[in-house]
Amino acid sequence: MTRNQRTGNRPNHGSLVGRLMRGSTLLCLFGSMILFCSCGRTKQRVVAVVPKGHGSIFWETVHAGAQAAGTQFGVSILWNGPASETEVSKQINIVEDFINRHVDGLVVAPTDSKALVPVIESASAHGIPVTIFDSGAQTENYISFVSTDNYQGGVTAAHRMALILKQTGNVAIVGVLPGSASTTQREEGFKATLAKQYPNLKVVAFQYGMADRARSLAVTEDILTANPALDGIFGPNESSTLGASQAVKMRGLANKVKIVGFDSSPSLTNDIEEGVIDSLVVQNPFAMGFEGVKTICEKLDGKTPPRRLDTGVTLVTKDNLSDPNIQQLLHPESKNYKE
Repeated sequence: MTRNQRTGNRPNHGSLVGRLMRGSTLLCLFGSMILFCSCGRTKQRVVAVVPKGHGSIFWETVHAGAQAAGTQFGVSILWNGPASETEVSKQINIVEDFINRHVDGLVVAPTDSKALVPVIESASAHGIPVTIFDSGAQTENYISFVSTDNYQGGVTAAHRMALILKQTGNVAIVGVLPGSASTTQREEGFKATLAKQYPNLKVVAFQYGMADRARSLAVTEDILTANPALDGIFGPNESSTLGASQAVKMRGLANKVKIVGFDSSPSLTNDIEEGVIDSLVVQNPFAMGFEGVKTICEKLDGKTPPRRLDTGVTLVTKDNLSDPNIQQLLHPESKNYKE
């Protein structure tokens, strides 16, 4: 028997090892290609937007503005906030959850100027840029502050009240919520302007409606009962203005007790048309949502967004309600942008 015959049935270990090695090399190369491709793929940034609450036209319009910015700048928008503007601890938990999810940026409207400070500073410590909008917080650890000049908004409301009451009479304020920086500034601007410039206009009552229209209605009824000679009411936000207007209508006091309110909704603009509400100091919530997200995108791109951005106010009355610019402000086609 020849040598080749004796070894012919034995496995060729050298060839088998070679095939295995070549196979391993191919697998490694294939794996490297997958890794390279996945590393080269751009991950979409995620920006979380946390409002004070839900259920009002104001926050729905902020949401629309944020979504519009997300579309324009190519970021994914996560939207979540407490059901009510009084749920401070719930809002804190929502912000903490977004921090734990390692979002790329946060846009927050603090329900309380003090209570939200620790989580805002925690986000900053985790390297997550934060823009504060609508209402301030007592911290410097933020990228931008996007809001109305709320004090000046209160001043605007005071001047309007003085005009329609001919600088004399008794007025009441249906306040919004203790600790809310934005509405507190409006209330202070209103009171200070009357005290300094219109001494014959007296603030005879001030009660909080707790950011709730039903509570604001009840509070207004109490004020009207205690002050039968009341001439005017200032509502510093949507819920307080709605409550005041409903109470005035129920009492048959439309056109007798003048209402100057803040923010807008279809119900409030209808009340302007019917003469129940004299005027509304209207913000630009769409711009707040858009600019809030935009400042985060600018920061993530290595730019320096403005530290303070005032989105402005407009006084809406029956005389200018049909103006195209006013209509655009009141109806910014929100449904086109919401998810």
